Amino acid sequence: MELTDIKGVGPKTLDHLHELSVYTLDDLLTDYPYRYDLFEPTNLTEQYDNERIAINVIVETTATTAFIRKNFNKLQFRVNHNGKTMYAVIFNRAFLKPHIVIGKTITLVGKYDVKRNTFICDDIKLNPITKKEIIPIYHVKKGIKSNDILKIIENAIDDSAKIPNYVPDEFIMKYDFISKKQALRMIHMPHKEEEIKKAKVYLKYEELFLFLFKIAYMKDENENIYKEEKNFDEKKVENFIASLPFTLTDSQDEALKLILDDIKSNKKMNRLVLGDVGSGKTIISFISMYANFLAGYQSVLMAPTEVLARQHFESAISYFKDYHLTIDILVGSMTKKEKEAVKVRLASGEIDILIGTHAIIEDAVSFYRLGLVITDEQHRFGVKQREILKSKGEVPDALYMSATPIPRTYALTLYGDLDVSFIRHKPGGRKTIVTKIKKYSELKDVLMHVLEEIKAGHQVYVVASIIDDNEELDLKSVETLKEKFNMAYQGKIPIEILHGKLKQREKDAIMERFKNNETKILISTTVIEVGVDVKNATVMVIFDADRFGLATIHQLRGRVGRNNIDSYCYLISDKEIDRLKVLEESNDGFYIAEKDLELRGEGDLFGTMQSGVKTFKIANLKTDLKIMMQAKSDSEEYLKSGQYKNNMNYKKIVRDLERLN
Repeated sequence: MELTDIKGVGPKTLDHLHELSVYTLDDLLTDYPYRYDLFEPTNLTEQYDNERIAINVIVETTATTAFIRKNFNKLQFRVNHNGKTMYAVIFNRAFLKPHIVIGKTITLVGKYDVKRNTFICDDIKLNPITKKEIIPIYHVKKGIKSNDILKIIENAIDDSAKIPNYVPDEFIMKYDFISKKQALRMIHMPHKEEEIKKAKVYLKYEELFLFLFKIAYMKDENENIYKEEKNFDEKKVENFIASLPFTLTDSQDEALKLILDDIKSNKKMNRLVLGDVGSGKTIISFISMYANFLAGYQSVLMAPTEVLARQHFESAISYFKDYHLTIDILVGSMTKKEKEAVKVRLASGEIDILIGTHAIIEDAVSFYRLGLVITDEQHRFGVKQREILKSKGEVPDALYMSATPIPRTYALTLYGDLDVSFIRHKPGGRKTIVTKIKKYSELKDVLMHVLEEIKAGHQVYVVASIIDDNEELDLKSVETLKEKFNMAYQGKIPIEILHGKLKQREKDAIMERFKNNETKILISTTVIEVGVDVKNATVMVIFDADRFGLATIHQLRGRVGRNNIDSYCYLISDKEIDRLKVLEESNDGFYIAEKDLELRGEGDLFGTMQSGVKTFKIANLKTDLKIMMQAKSDSEEYLKSGQYKNNMNYKKIVRDLERLN
């Protein structure tokens, strides 16, 4: 069924649904309520002073509208509740005025102010509520209301003759589950709170079962993909490692041994290296590419930004200057002539290592003998982009790198189709970043320290949670902070701003100037979170720190402390001090990820993961670990049994997975 087949979905509504990322029937049905309003008409007494309640009233006067300021109005009228007269007030609902008719019974939802004898409404139900009602509330955008979405979903469920259960029959019987159609009806149109709980159990289990079945299937398939064994001179690799100006940590050694074994093996490598910020993943990728080169193959490393790609390119040139490797770069800002020259040399086998951005996955880019594909910050690339890159070789080994620490249990489950290596320890020579929480009243101390660092020749990152000022949010924007810092330092310090609305070329140019020490203070949103290595940056100041997850802040502060110079991170906030103290206590990203999951749930933990934004629509990894582990065990059992081959729903899933692989 198409969305346009549903009663109530015309061209305008379709546009509004698209704005909410609803494109298919499945998108619509899994656009779950983010909360519910429970209403039961109450007889008002003084004990309800300032408690949120619902009361039925009779309208006694027509409504008057007062405009307090631009885009802010007040609607007021008199009502009678069980013989008691009072005033009802609601803000920014002027459009309700014609519907407030004398003598009409309506329901007011909000709080009663005893002193003022006024009911402050946050909602008005023109059709009065007569019994206990549960009303689902959906995320909306301008032009479409929560009630409109509910009506469309009701029509869709009624019109859908069959909504398939993705939980196999044997598990529905084993756990006494309701059907998918019943679960959807209960979660969108519940009559009792128990129905919501029952629906959630089925929908969470199904979502996790389906996800983990795909993971298990991909793992099974990957283990049956064979390639030519790659032979290389291990002594030369050892000599290269010995020539490095530092010693690898035990974690690096362990990860590298597994990678080199994978390269030598006749089975295709699919390995993810999860390493904390600054744990030394890049050098592991360079050693892997050197081994691949000695075996007679080309390597490619794809980075999410041009600045990061150029940084890797310069590092590779430096590390391999005494070795006979040809290294080149392919990025969007190069001229057509420069790109063509790289493509010709790559196809002829002259280039041993290619480093670049999305430009690498263009159709016209072909390799002579691609043996190893590495993606840095792999969650920044979509699945299709990674698959296109892998398809450029016959059976290339694939190595994924990520600096997003994830608790071990979750990493091994969510990345179950990959072999996962963890790099927990940081190389020696790096000082611990001193992290301090500061209230806004202590900001002067922070500004003084920033000035001292700049006078010492160092640079500073400043992070804001929003780009533009917002009347409803009392937060410091990028623009506001630039004004404040310019005022504090009388415009004498070079300051630039960086955010996601800028074009990629502008972002790259700003980062290049910061890297070259032309800019002293970079004020940014979280776009500086990953990868960029400016060793001269020694201070990170994060405003409204309570707005960020601990894992995100940990990644942000990893932009400093990349040298042996004392480095600092200031968390500016008057809220959630206890939660932020975890960052004062620890610099271990994996410990912090565990605490983040414990304190905030999985939404933030995977906020930096690949497109799809939140990994799951209804399951929550913090609260649903037991369901996840049961679904993992059941989905693996179902795969091994082979029964999925007779299930029409799973036949389609398998076809889609095989296309990806």
